Amino acid sequence: MTAKTHKTKSGDIHYWVNIIDAEAVTLVFLPGLTLDHRLFEKQIEYFKDKYNLLVWDAPTHAASWPFNFDFTLFDNAKWLNEILDQEKITRPVVVGQSIGGATGQIFAKTYSEKVKGFVGIDGAPLQKPGLKRGELRMMKRLEPLVKLVPWKTLLKFFPKGSAESNYSRTLVYEMMIPYEGDKKRFAKLLGHGAKVLAEAIEKDMPYDLPCPALLVCGEKDRLKICLEYNKILHKQTGIPLELIKDAGHNANTDEPEIVNRLIEEFVENRVEL
Repeated sequence: MTAKTHKTKSGDIHYWVNIIDAEAVTLVFLPGLTLDHRLFEKQIEYFKDKYNLLVWDAPTHAASWPFNFDFTLFDNAKWLNEILDQEKITRPVVVGQSIGGATGQIFAKTYSEKVKGFVGIDGAPLQKPGLKRGELRMMKRLEPLVKLVPWKTLLKFFPKGSAESNYSRTLVYEMMIPYEGDKKRFAKLLGHGAKVLAEAIEKDMPYDLPCPALLVCGEKDRLKICLEYNKILHKQTGIPLELIKDAGHNANTDEPEIVNRLIEEFVENRVEL
């Protein structure tokens, strides 16, 4: 993968690309909140000789820091589109995990003439139904709550709460270590992400997507709003939903072989090649 940078008004976004055929499908990987490009290392290893690839560290995350906390998920979608234009990518299939899935949906709805497919992995909600009363309000006030939790508790909770396999939990742990000694930044990262997601949900965008789509979710996803949302999205739209046994919120790292196969079958059978 070749490291690249995209400048924005709020900071520089760092991303990585591997282009093997400019006219071919490009898998565009969008990691979830607090996670970075390493979340998709098993997918990149598997698909590196099959499709073009692009993965980023989302704004404020990992290499995409320093970055101002003054943006929305709609800004993320706009910047993603600028990056795709910069790389002359014309056939993107967006693969978004958690809040990366919400960004991917916004991108697909906003740039419908460009997107060729969407895969949501334990995707975060983008519509109001399925949310309990007060959940949006809590999402907007998450930062001060996180500040109250000891770092050692966070470091223990996040890997176990989001993943099931040892590999997957170790990966989450390693992604958290850079924030050790700066819990304030970690709380801000979580708080801002939850806030902009809540603001996007409040717009209550239509369920439908303008492209072929696939939903993948771990049966043991402890973020119940994500698990239930995927079931609602499937029911409302008929988008296929694959529930992965023994996988948690990070299904693509808990069961990479299964998820890789599902992505490959989706691209080969449902995306116009």
